[in-house]
Amino acid sequence: MTARIYVTDLAAYNNGILHGQWLDATQDLDMLRDAINAMLKDSPIPNAEEYAIHDYEGFYGHHVEEYSNIETLHEIACFLEEHSELGGALLKHWCGDLEMAQKALKDNYSGIYKSLADYAKELTESSVEIPASLEFYIDYEAMARDMDLNGDVYTLELAYEEVHVFWNR
Repeated sequence: MTARIYVTDLAAYNNGILHGQWLDATQDLDMLRDAINAMLKDSPIPNAEEYAIHDYEGFYGHHVEEYSNIETLHEIACFLEEHSELGGALLKHWCGDLEMAQKALKDNYSGIYKSLADYAKELTESSVEIPASLEFYIDYEAMARDMDLNGDVYTLELAYEEVHVFWNR
């Protein structure tokens, strides 16, 4: 799904005329600015200069403000185009902070698992050799719960048995 915004000419809007255009927010930033300026130039009201974003789609739950900075909006749209639903969940987790969402994916992402317990099991078994006589005594659910409660990790569950694990560093 492409992130799109509906940009409205405020001069026309304030005079009771709906004049605007749907634009691909992921297109080249200069092309996006040119498209906004072209829409304003074609305004039924002479010398229209101001625009607002009155609708949007494809932002995976991220809220777009009416007067969002177009450069920031473009960066968010490109991030969401690359990471889709996971990107939207990260933006929500980090309250719209794009830098923190990008850092989480780059530095703290451990992968996707059926559950946090599956991650705890993989982490344990990859770092120590567990004797066969003890493997049934290890409670991976409790380990996962402790990792979560201690704040060592956080998870984003996007679907059934689709848990994305991130370290809190």
